[in-house]
Amino acid sequence: MSGEGQGRNHWFDDDAGPVVRPYAMTRGRTASTAQHRLDLIAVVVTEPEAGDPETDPTLSPEHVEIVGLCRDEPQSVAELAADLDLPIGVVRVLIGDLVHAELVHVSRPVPPAELPDESILRDVINGLRAL
Repeated sequence: MSGEGQGRNHWFDDDAGPVVRPYAMTRGRTASTAQHRLDLIAVVVTEPEAGDPETDPTLSPEHVEIVGLCRDEPQSVAELAADLDLPIGVVRVLIGDLVHAELVHVSRPVPPAELPDESILRDVINGLRAL
């Protein structure tokens, strides 16, 4: 095979350096125990009493970066995936690990079906104005 990179293991990009496969970051896992709660618009928040994740040898650099990003400001799962430049599935597994380690928690927005009816809110506003 005469093409460059063909016939040999090319695990790095000459410009970017070594590449880590996404399944290596998650140790082959494709789901986490908190997976069902991690839709794209779920918001990840660092626990206030969370310690320094850099001192935990079980956490990867990506775990530490997620905690750091969420410590500055709550982030959606989609924002974290974009900031880390990782696939959404990988980010969901990493966030699940952090939830299990009690370093972050996930807040979900209220589904539209559970929001009060607009007519009820208008009645409340009108009632308040009448006072």
